[in-house]
Amino acid sequence: MKAMLGKLALATSVMVAPLGNSASAGEVLDKVLAAKTLVVAVSPNYPPSSFLNDYGELVGFDVDVGRLLAEHIGVGVKYETPAWDIITSGKWQGRWDVVVASMAPTKERAKIFNFPATYQYGAYIAAVHKDSKAADVEDLNGKVVGVLAGSMGYNYLSQDIKKDELIGVPPFEYKFKAGEIKTYEQSNNALDDLRIGDGKRLDAFVGDDTVILDAIKAGYPIRQLGSGLVYAPGVIATLHGDAELDNKIAEAIKGLKESGKLSELSMKWFGRDVTTAK
Repeated sequence: MKAMLGKLALATSVMVAPLGNSASAGEVLDKVLAAKTLVVAVSPNYPPSSFLNDYGELVGFDVDVGRLLAEHIGVGVKYETPAWDIITSGKWQGRWDVVVASMAPTKERAKIFNFPATYQYGAYIAAVHKDSKAADVEDLNGKVVGVLAGSMGYNYLSQDIKKDELIGVPPFEYKFKAGEIKTYEQSNNALDDLRIGDGKRLDAFVGDDTVILDAIKAGYPIRQLGSGLVYAPGVIATLHGDAELDNKIAEAIKGLKESGKLSELSMKWFGRDVTTAK
């Protein structure tokens, strides 16, 4: 997740047990109902999931999902924008009740969090210059491929995705082996190298489909090659200890999927349905 830009709202000052302790059943939900507010942690710098629009308003897919969770519970909503390392530490200190920020579920994170619902899937795809002769991803065998350092895309290229550590990742195959993996600190830098020309600095780039498709829309002379290589589930996360809150969240997402509302929101913000792996 990209860097957060600061806090947009203050959570109600009620303590949730930090890492190493569990809240008693119903404690967080009781606090939410008493305050008549669900506090949702998101990022303001992760478009189109959550970002600040031209009016300084927090908008996006995750923002809308958080609002609908609150509506299902029957309360209002406020948003917090903490740093990602604070979110993943589990040391929330009652500042927010739930995270809606495309968190990837892992066995290590499951030691701290519950994942009451999967609400989206992020696809990693390959992109090549528009002049590339590559017809499918297998044509990238032995090529120079760029990727964001430390990303799931890097693990895919390295053929080192630890399937036993991931939760809910649909089956996938390693479809090619790069001759050289070139890492970048920012996806935009890799895309800039790719746009220079076919094979000039890169033969391809593997990254988040949202980033690549946005670059194509912006006029970059690149094209998508093939379909999704691997899909990473994005889950809603809560701290251990409040099964009642988790049940409410699971009910809400189930209802949004069955009604088609979640897919509608996805089409609104992404222009495609990211609520299923396909």
